[in-house]
Amino acid sequence: MEYKVKDCVKQSVFSDLLEIADCDSLKPLKNTSVLITGAGGFIGFYLAAALLLRNDLFDDCIKVTALVRNKERAEAKFGRLLSRGDISLCVQDVTEPIAAQPADYVIHAASQASNIQFENDPVGTINANLTGTSNVLEYARRSQSRAVLAVSSLKVYGTVYGGAEKLSESDSGYIDFTSYKNCYAMGKRASETLAASYCSEYGMHVKIARPAYIYGAASLDDDRVWAQFIANIVRGQDILLKSNGAAKRSFCYVTDTASALLHIMLYGEDAVPYNISNEMSDITIRGFAKAACEALPERGIKLSFADPADEKEPEQLVTPLAQVPEILDNSRLRALGWEPKVALADGIRRSVRVLEESPADR
Repeated sequence: MEYKVKDCVKQSVFSDLLEIADCDSLKPLKNTSVLITGAGGFIGFYLAAALLLRNDLFDDCIKVTALVRNKERAEAKFGRLLSRGDISLCVQDVTEPIAAQPADYVIHAASQASNIQFENDPVGTINANLTGTSNVLEYARRSQSRAVLAVSSLKVYGTVYGGAEKLSESDSGYIDFTSYKNCYAMGKRASETLAASYCSEYGMHVKIARPAYIYGAASLDDDRVWAQFIANIVRGQDILLKSNGAAKRSFCYVTDTASALLHIMLYGEDAVPYNISNEMSDITIRGFAKAACEALPERGIKLSFADPADEKEPEQLVTPLAQVPEILDNSRLRALGWEPKVALADGIRRSVRVLEESPADR
């Protein structure tokens, strides 16, 4: 018996996956093979499972190779899906030469994206983006892959001044490249240059995506601020902000991010970066916290501040010399025909639903 995706994941996760998979723009993936690095991670799992769902829905015959570092964790995450004939694990570190069978498409999503990892393992963080990207591109060159998607980050922009409201793909700001704390941002910058170099020297088709802050049902122990807010809701705890939360950021729900990544891989221009964002979720940290409280009003979750002085709504002053907030202009991606679907309140409710739903019999 070959298990269907619907039988192996939570119903709420299945609904998310269906939103990614049931899309005519993915038809070119029929009868192809796809290697996904970082497939055991948050976004990597959604990408892999959505492609398997394409096979269930449309008999697309997509072969997925999920490259993961930890076999036991991947087996726990994918569960009975690994008994299917259309997915296989490749267990290795991306900083080692890729040992998988050739693939038509390659998605390089393996990366350490937590501040704790930046602090405690800066070498491993930068190497996943430097050596890892090099290994992925060499593998794709040997495989004569049709396209490679390099998943970059909004952190490549660094600190940009000028008073603009959003960051466009042509912006480039200051990053202190001598600081180990910038291991992630500098690694992503270098990986984009490497992608462009392979396009130029070998004529490869390498696409570049710069996602905003991806949110969803990650983990109750996740240290990222948005994940802590969602965990507060699940635990029935009030949200306590230890700052005024004035920083404004682009957030994008995991399904919108996954659909955008696939769209860029299939329709984006070579070596041209594309911002992934959702203007319905461009908001301050305090705004996200407030939205989390209001998304499920029946729970009575309240927002408070460690310093009472921070309760006052901060003024958003825009001057010609002001720092540009981490808000991404997505007009280049929209020009490819992609549109986001999930508003912030809906995304928060979905995240809570996934975390609270009983595990599927996997």
